[in-house]
Amino acid sequence: MPTPPPFRRRRLGKKLARMRIAAKLTLDDAAKALYRTRSTLHRIERGETILDVHLAKSMMDLYDQYDPDLLDQAVRAREPGWWTTFGIENQGYVDVETEAVEVCELSLLVIPGLLQTGDYMRALFAAHRLARTKRWLENDIRVRRIRQERLVDPRNPLRLDAIIDEAALRKVVGGPEVMCEQLRHLREVADLPNVSIRILADAGGAHAGMVSSFALLDFADPLEPPVLFIEHMVGAVHIEEGNQLREARLEFEHLASQALGLAESIALVERVLTE
Repeated sequence: MPTPPPFRRRRLGKKLARMRIAAKLTLDDAAKALYRTRSTLHRIERGETILDVHLAKSMMDLYDQYDPDLLDQAVRAREPGWWTTFGIENQGYVDVETEAVEVCELSLLVIPGLLQTGDYMRALFAAHRLARTKRWLENDIRVRRIRQERLVDPRNPLRLDAIIDEAALRKVVGGPEVMCEQLRHLREVADLPNVSIRILADAGGAHAGMVSSFALLDFADPLEPPVLFIEHMVGAVHIEEGNQLREARLEFEHLASQALGLAESIALVERVLTE
C-alpha cells in the first residue's frame, strides 16, 4: 500500500475542502472561478499537490473566509520534514506524530518506540530481514531519539498513553542486560506527567487487542480528526475518517479498563526486573 501524501499537505487540503463546502461551492464551481482544472483542485484538497501561496489567497477571497493561519500552513506544507536531514525521505508515521499532541498506543510484542532505549532499538533493527548499513542504522536511531525528546519538551510536549502487553516486557530483545536497562527506563519515564504506562498482565488472560498493535494520534485543532495507524509486515494503514476511528477509540478505552493501574503496572515492571 503506498504511503499517503505528507500529513501537513493532507491537513491543509482538508481545511480548504471545508472552506469550499462552507462557501457552498462545488469543485467544478471553485475550479472555474480560480482558473484551475477540477482535477488540480481535487489533488490539492487531497494533499497530493503543493498549494501555491497566491492560490491560497485567492481561495480565501473566493470562499469569503479569512484564516490567519492558512498562509502559514501553506508555507509549512511546502517544507521538507525534519527527518529528511537524516536521509529518510518518506515516513508514513513520523510526519503525523510530529504534528500530534497525543499518542494512544497499544503495543503487544515490543516496547513502544517513544519509550525504547538506544540498545533496544539497535537490537530490534538488527533483527530485521533487511540489513542496515552503519549510517542507516545510526540515522534511524537518531530520528527515534529526536521523536522521544518531545516527551520532555516544555514548549511542545507530546502526551503518550501507552498500553503494553506483558509479553513485551518478557520478550528478551538484545539480551538480559539490554532488557534490564529497558525496563529500568520504563520505570523512570513513567514519572513524567505527560506519560501514562499501563500493562495488560498475562494473569488477565485473553484480551480484545491481541489481534494487532495500533496507535491513535490526536491533534490540537478540534476540527482535525485523529489518525489511526496500523503497521503490518509490508507497510502500514492510515485511517483518517469513518467509523473505524470510533471503533479504535472504544477498543483502546476498553483495553485501558482491562489493564493494570499505573502504580500496579510499574510494580509489574519491577517484578519482571528482579526475576
